[in-house]
Amino acid sequence: MSKYLVNLKINNMPVAVEEGTTILEAAKKLNFRIPTLCNHPDLSVAGNCRVCVVEVKGARLLAASCATPVSEGMEVFTNSEKVRKARKHIVELLLSEHNADCTKCFKNGHCELQELASEYRIGDHVFLDLVTPESMIQDISSPSIVKDDSKCIRCQRCVRTCAELQGVSALAVVNKGDHQKISTFLNKPLHEVVCTNCGQCINRCPTGALTERNYIEEVWNAIYDPSKFVVVQTAPATRIALGEDLGVPVGERVTGKMVSALKKLGFNKVLDTDFTADLTIMEEGTELLTRLKKALVDKDEKTVLPMMTSCSPGWIKFQEHMYSDMLDNLSTCKSPQQMFGAVAKTYYADKINIKAQDMIVVSIMPCVAKKFECERPEMRDSGYQDVDYVLTTRELAMMIKQAGIDFHKLDEDHYDSILGESSGAAVIFGATGGVMEAALRTAYEIVTGREVPFTNLNIQPVRGMEGIKDATIKIKNVKPEWSFLEGVDLHVAIAHGLANARQLMEKVRRGEAVYHFIEVMGCPGGCLGGGGQPIPTSPEIRKKRAEAIYSEDEEMPIRKSHENPEVLEIYKEFLGEPLSHKSHDLLHTHYKPRKRY
Repeated sequence: MSKYLVNLKINNMPVAVEEGTTILEAAKKLNFRIPTLCNHPDLSVAGNCRVCVVEVKGARLLAASCATPVSEGMEVFTNSEKVRKARKHIVELLLSEHNADCTKCFKNGHCELQELASEYRIGDHVFLDLVTPESMIQDISSPSIVKDDSKCIRCQRCVRTCAELQGVSALAVVNKGDHQKISTFLNKPLHEVVCTNCGQCINRCPTGALTERNYIEEVWNAIYDPSKFVVVQTAPATRIALGEDLGVPVGERVTGKMVSALKKLGFNKVLDTDFTADLTIMEEGTELLTRLKKALVDKDEKTVLPMMTSCSPGWIKFQEHMYSDMLDNLSTCKSPQQMFGAVAKTYYADKINIKAQDMIVVSIMPCVAKKFECERPEMRDSGYQDVDYVLTTRELAMMIKQAGIDFHKLDEDHYDSILGESSGAAVIFGATGGVMEAALRTAYEIVTGREVPFTNLNIQPVRGMEGIKDATIKIKNVKPEWSFLEGVDLHVAIAHGLANARQLMEKVRRGEAVYHFIEVMGCPGGCLGGGGQPIPTSPEIRKKRAEAIYSEDEEMPIRKSHENPEVLEIYKEFLGEPLSHKSHDLLHTHYKPRKRY
């Protein structure tokens, strides 16, 4: 049944929209852009900033277009003299409390307030500069996130992001009037509160109040140091998003150009995190099958199900804080990033005759939480810090610009060998459901000797952007050694975004849902929507990125992790077999509970 249509005029142009549509949304239908600062497509309506005000004929006051629904016969003006003066006045007020030293700001050129100030040609402020010395103090306690209150405009996008999308609420509005601010619990440093380091607040902050911790100069220094051998690894989701910060349309894959750019930047070897994504599947898939045998056949009460993935560091920290009683459900596998660092400074260093202490491992990640993860004390099984520096996709784009590289004119290049070969299964790690799909492709074939029974290996039930998905895979006609799985319905679930993860975890904890295997990614859409990806983000952008990831998978010559020849080689030469003593030492770990506050 179609919804009731409302007829109105915007700038004297008629338009009909569904009942409940806001003025802001209706204006987009006619291609009128109304500026906003607090509004975001992923978040609830707030109406805090008032930048989006419009004039409604007959109304005494200007209306916030993001929060005002249309009505029959309404006449709206988005650019009247009254509106323009009000908007300029609002921007001037925001600037009066904003540290507008733009040339020193990490978001210079990518700041929404800066864009509005430029559009409205704000010159000397008509209001006093209200930035206080207290607000100029930055919180740099976190290895992932920098919080700068002097640049905060109190739009509350970060608060809504942390509460609505992530279900964490590490940030909140405190005080009133000119003392109002965005604060952590008891104004503690970020590293002392329940912050998962996911960086989703950064992706939605319109100014430089929240940014990633920048390690660009440290990486440049490592590249320039002739005594260091600098290896770089790139995560799956970087290749379908990097171009967005370099003038390439959303959803366009830039894998070959990215590799070429990294080599021109001066890295000694350019390798692929996808290699260790395949390695992760070998370890994690074997771990799942081992747990199933212990639980279903041996009746081992110490073996817990469902097993949960451990690739997302934001999800890991969330579970350490919120569900510490279920930490044994986590796979003991390290993330692909950390597996890479461990094998790079052992197996790979030995293969290329480089001392581990002379090797610097740099990661290019879509994830801000990876900066935190690489500094965890558990991540030193090579004898050194396994991964030295993590740069976001955005930081890599900055380095490419700094180096004067014309990204569009680069030739396609290929990853270097040994840790550079990968499968399509590894590529889809970048999308929600991808780890699950990759694991099922391998585990099903190990157990039955046949490919997973879905057209072209595409396991559609685990794909898509629904917050929580579940599926059942029927296992039949198994190999003799896996006879205990004959006829078993393997129940799996997928969640992305920590608020969805919380819903799923509560169902599991209460016994309302029973699964064997669960994938959780901390960010909306999975890694493709990570806190270090190009800004802006929206459901439409994430959908295009997902399409790019799946198209790359389908074009790969190898699409199953257990068929990666370099993975088979590392087991033959170094690790022995999945879950061996050596693989446990290097590729697995255990996590401990953390305080909730």
